[in-house]
Amino acid sequence: MTERLDAVVVGAGLSGLVAARRLHDLGRHVRVFEASDDVGGRIRTDLVDGFQLDRGFQTVCPGYPAFARECDVASLDLRPFPRGVGILTNGHVERLRPDLRALGVLRSRLLSIMDTVLLAKLAAREALGATDTSPDHSALAELTATGLSPRVIERVVRPFLTAVLLDPDLTTSAKVAHLIWRSFLREGIAVPAAGMAAIPRQLAASMPDLSVECGRAVVEVSPRGVRLDDGERVPARVVIVATDATTAAQLVPGLPVPTWRQVTTFYFAAAEPPRDDGLLLLDADEPTTVRSTVVLSNVAPTYAPAGRSLIAASILGAREPTQEVTQRVRARLSAMYGTGTARWELIRAYPVAQALPAMPAPHAMRRRVRFESGLFVCGDHRDTSTIQGALVSGRRTANDVIAELQIAADA
Repeated sequence: MTERLDAVVVGAGLSGLVAARRLHDLGRHVRVFEASDDVGGRIRTDLVDGFQLDRGFQTVCPGYPAFARECDVASLDLRPFPRGVGILTNGHVERLRPDLRALGVLRSRLLSIMDTVLLAKLAAREALGATDTSPDHSALAELTATGLSPRVIERVVRPFLTAVLLDPDLTTSAKVAHLIWRSFLREGIAVPAAGMAAIPRQLAASMPDLSVECGRAVVEVSPRGVRLDDGERVPARVVIVATDATTAAQLVPGLPVPTWRQVTTFYFAAAEPPRDDGLLLLDADEPTTVRSTVVLSNVAPTYAPAGRSLIAASILGAREPTQEVTQRVRARLSAMYGTGTARWELIRAYPVAQALPAMPAPHAMRRRVRFESGLFVCGDHRDTSTIQGALVSGRRTANDVIAELQIAADA
């Protein structure tokens, strides 16, 4: 007879791995089943002709509190992006740096004196982590209420938030936007030298061999165990569904499915870098095409073979890289970098239909993870659609599971 486990975790994304590891560290017998061929969920990295290609442009904020708690940050060898962003406006790239020590650094032709002062005040509040107890509104409504000029909202703030949230209408919860902006201001963004997949792989490696089984899809869950697609039944005292929101709803009827934000990331190779830095560029002149671009190999040389440069460019929507779409992307990149792109090689494009669960206002920053005795659901869709949200969700779910198992043992 199959041994009854303390817990089965369905899904080896960040939240599932964190939950499984915490349970394991507390002496519980756990198995993780992952339907795909590797851990990571939506965080995956492919090696193509010596290039490291994350499946969709992704970064991590070292300022996320849960990141330092759950990961061995030093061994990830993070490569930080230059602070701030570059915004193409009227054919010229303006650089904005979030440096609170010098208002002059924030100044540019994009900002009036009043806008500079208002942005500085907002940045200072975020950097200090001021608690906001007001009702939740959309990010756009919050921005409008600050008194920032429509020009700055449209040509500075909206391009940045759209690139991060994949939400051009800025219907996303202002509280979520504050969390992301606060982390960006404090420590910026980075990528691991070995690609974003290094984060989930590190979490998986911290658990015993064979506790994470890839290529094994769960098709049915209950508070008593799971059934795999090959018919095997695995009994457990507790089941944790740690899949994406859509798959979770298929396994747990009645679970709401959020709207998905979509993105397509193009990766181009060039003989020479079009810039000498790794500044993230945004397009305010023609924002409906390329939302963000960066010379990734300038940030992390490990992303490209010697003598080559890797440029990432993201557009909204899950779009197939047809010749027409690719040509439009090339044209905007030519304007943003001020150089020809015809000789750049398109290595691969990743249309990501399920990039981020939408978080419209009002958004509950923490949703229940226990659905009934023995059945739990965790993931970024239960907290915030960020790496921070996924990591937090995994830990708090494991803590709730431990409490339930202890109550059952004491009964």
